[in-house]
Amino acid sequence: EDSESGVYMRFMRSHKCYDIVPTSSKLVVFDTTLQVKKAFFALVANGVRAAPLWESKKQSFVGMLTITDFINILHRYYKSPMVQIYELEEHKIETWRELYLQETFKPLVNISPDASLFDAVYSLIKNKIHRLPVIDPISGNALYILTHKRILKFLQLFMSDMPKPAFMKQNLDELGIGTYHNIAFIHPNTPIIKALNIFVERRISALPVVDESGKVVDIYSKFDVINLAAEKTYNNLDITVTQALQHRSQYFEGVVKCSKLETLETIVDRIVRAEVHRLVVVNEADS
Repeated sequence: EDSESGVYMRFMRSHKCYDIVPTSSKLVVFDTTLQVKKAFFALVANGVRAAPLWESKKQSFVGMLTITDFINILHRYYKSPMVQIYELEEHKIETWRELYLQETFKPLVNISPDASLFDAVYSLIKNKIHRLPVIDPISGNALYILTHKRILKFLQLFMSDMPKPAFMKQNLDELGIGTYHNIAFIHPNTPIIKALNIFVERRISALPVVDESGKVVDIYSKFDVINLAAEKTYNNLDITVTQALQHRSQYFEGVVKCSKLETLETIVDRIVRAEVHRLVVVNEADS
């Protein structure tokens, strides 16, 4: 590995997951006997996106409950605005896990606070997950949930003190970073249920909202879906994306975009500053 190009890898290898855990942060844990509906309301009430699941019988953490579970339940059981989603109203987390995982129970992917950030990044990529719980192997306590975004933010804090690899000055086009083919998107009048189906079928985390002229006017992310729980509007998923997004119009700053001719350094800086998980790559016409 070239000394300059490997600088970030060496940084990741020389820092532990513990280094990234804030001195105080909120972590919500759910018992698997809790009702699914109450769990989603608790995610909303606490402003968190995911929670480790504790199984009392095993006295251990067995999985995670995330907004993806909420989407999967709605996708699987929604019939029409007239029919209540019984499974969401009545099921416990353990029932949902049994139905959804159907004997494919895998042990919870987690990481020790003493493991390196390099190991954490490797685990996120290898396991195709977005959230990695940091669990102390000695006490068994969950300490924090690591994400790509949090690791990138930590790395960026130290970037100015490190030599800058040449690839940071290259643009997205040269580096081949991003998804440019077969991009999933929706329109302002797309029904929410259709957007949820795309999330599930394409396994993606956000959908650009594109108007009739092809211009990107908004973005609908998995995180926005939890608002259906906050507003208790999940029984009518025939409403449009525009209607569903009205709640955040007062503080929404607009879609965070970029051009594929911008450098990786600029892109990383924008992602960290805007505190987003992704950027929408657009051309001069914003399409």
